[in-house]
Amino acid sequence: MSQADPRSRIVVGAADLIRRRGLAGSTVRDLATHSGAPLGSTYHYFPRGKQQLAAEAVHFAGDLVSGVLRRELAAGPVAGLRAFLGLWRQTVLDSDFRAGCPVLAVSVEEPPADAAPEALDAAAEMFTAWEKLLSDSLREHGADFAVAAQMATLIVAAVEGTVAMCRAQRDITALDHVAVQLEQLIQTATDPVRRKGPAA
Repeated sequence: MSQADPRSRIVVGAADLIRRRGLAGSTVRDLATHSGAPLGSTYHYFPRGKQQLAAEAVHFAGDLVSGVLRRELAAGPVAGLRAFLGLWRQTVLDSDFRAGCPVLAVSVEEPPADAAPEALDAAAEMFTAWEKLLSDSLREHGADFAVAAQMATLIVAAVEGTVAMCRAQRDITALDHVAVQLEQLIQTATDPVRRKGPAA
């Protein structure tokens, strides 16, 4: 997505506002204003309104994370985990604890009663995509199928939840604690000697 065209700028701006304020706390006008776009052009590009725009913003943010994961997982699941953690660590610190994950932000809000839950559906797709990338990497590096799937879910859930904790506590310690434990779990799951345990 090129940020040079007006439609893309609106999506990028919406993703940034959602990760700070959430979706329920943002009107279409807010999303347009944050991106510097006129309200009329926002409705032109997103005729279904806030849910359509939010869904595209979630896909944009989620795809960025997927790209980082895909690139770093080429060096193994520990490298991918570190990149995943590092990305959210930087997001939280650079925003002075004001911003988190837009995918999580739309996931914890009540879906609209009068429209298709496009943003929530997009969030589900992104979580699934991250889990698959992590699970595939874990299996490629020795974890068995069931463990890889469970661990991928644990990684995504732990990191996303911990980002919320860090914002609330205005402290990055929780993310650092989770990083240590998740890395140890990955090393155990992918090391055949550790999986078998000590010889009798």
